[in-house]
Amino acid sequence: MTRPTPALALCALTLASTAVAQEVNVYSYREPALIQPLMDAFTAQTGVAVNVAFLNKGLIERLRAESRRSPADLVFTVDISRLHGVKDAGLTQPVQNDALTNNIPAEFRDPENHWFGLTTRARIIYASKDRVAPNEVTTYEDLADSKWKDRICTRSGTHSYMLALTAAYLHHHGEAETLDWLKAVKSNLARKPQGNDRAQVKAIWAGECDIALGNTYYMGQMLADPEQQDWANSVSVEFPIFEDAGTHVNVSGMALTKSAPNRDDAIRLMAFLASPKAQEIYAADNFEYPIAPGTQADPLVQSWGGFAADTVNLTTIAKLRAEALRLTELADFDG
Repeated sequence: MTRPTPALALCALTLASTAVAQEVNVYSYREPALIQPLMDAFTAQTGVAVNVAFLNKGLIERLRAESRRSPADLVFTVDISRLHGVKDAGLTQPVQNDALTNNIPAEFRDPENHWFGLTTRARIIYASKDRVAPNEVTTYEDLADSKWKDRICTRSGTHSYMLALTAAYLHHHGEAETLDWLKAVKSNLARKPQGNDRAQVKAIWAGECDIALGNTYYMGQMLADPEQQDWANSVSVEFPIFEDAGTHVNVSGMALTKSAPNRDDAIRLMAFLASPKAQEIYAADNFEYPIAPGTQADPLVQSWGGFAADTVNLTTIAKLRAEALRLTELADFDG
């Protein structure tokens, strides 16, 4: 029997090592603790390692600077404006995959399949249990009613969560009505916009205001924090709607980078994360809603009640962000 030469043996060993060393590299705006369990599960199932680099900011700038040399295969982020922004910067590529299109409804993915939502969060009303009757506030339009004079708290109108809601209002009502709404809501504020969503609930607990805008998952986060449980228990979760549509939602999602050096394995990871079971786990970790057909939210999240989400494609909302910001500044909402 002919034995391989040392050079051939070394070449074979190198190829074998390359075949084993499969990996996917992720740039993430999501906290590592929220996504690492699923990454570990994917590695256990496939043998493909997942390396996650957590970024506080500057994802688009980093990808641009790295260009074709970027090691990143996938980006993970929250908020439709960020997902659309990565695509709009020319830093993503489309993905054609049945698992993605079957498990992610059209309104929660890019029409050209550049980005895909994984979970949703609703922009809801936190209402004082003591000072607001159940179902007293039912629509976003109602926030402009003078009955809420000096009773509303909110974070900055220029924050991405607020801009997404304003962009949705703009989609449904047009520029003039949106500007009037922003001015009316501002006149109903109990204090100047400040803090994050949890700070608004604390303000309700402290008696500074009666209702506040916030994302659903903050209720779960507050209930999990002994120092914030009293805040959470002082409010109810109300799901307002647009008068001609449903409750405004935003997404966490993913996109395949244009340079993706490990494209095939990255798409395998995307398909894995889009699976109903993975979505349920991912959503439960941050008290969000999975979006695959037939999936269920965590029991705690379900206990807040059901709602019908606005069905407008979120790309439409993202494209209105700049106009929403202009109107917010024109109304001097934070002033």
